[in-house]
Amino acid sequence: MDSIDKKIIAALQKDGRLSNVDLADEVGLSPSPCLRRVKMLEEQGVITGYSANIDREAFGLPLTVFVELTVTRHSLENADAVEARLAAIPGLVSCHMVSGDADFLVELAVPGLKAYERLLSEHILKIECVSQVRSNFSLRSISTCRPLTPA
Repeated sequence: MDSIDKKIIAALQKDGRLSNVDLADEVGLSPSPCLRRVKMLEEQGVITGYSANIDREAFGLPLTVFVELTVTRHSLENADAVEARLAAIPGLVSCHMVSGDADFLVELAVPGLKAYERLLSEHILKIECVSQVRSNFSLRSISTCRPLTPA
């Protein structure tokens, strides 16, 4: 990945709706080579898709909950089972297998505390190998969708 590719990625992270002509102009290429580079970045899996950033509160999901899950036995089967069950939870924003005290860190966006209680009892607590659940509620969002920059 060269500096032009990085400029393309930075521009698309700022505005994924840029036309190819505007993108090419911004990164200093003509449209055809710019389009080829974008297609190459998509084929390589660097660009995985395009989406809109949504205001959670305006969309009716003002409460963000970070849930730490600990499992009883560590195995590939348990990890796969937990991942499958978590992926089916409505309001799931992100899910990570992590190191440390917890085994999974889940981010949920929900309408309120009662909705989270329902998700907890109907989904999370029904996952057999989950032994501990710890919930952390976001008081205020500082930053959510920041562009990625290479290290």
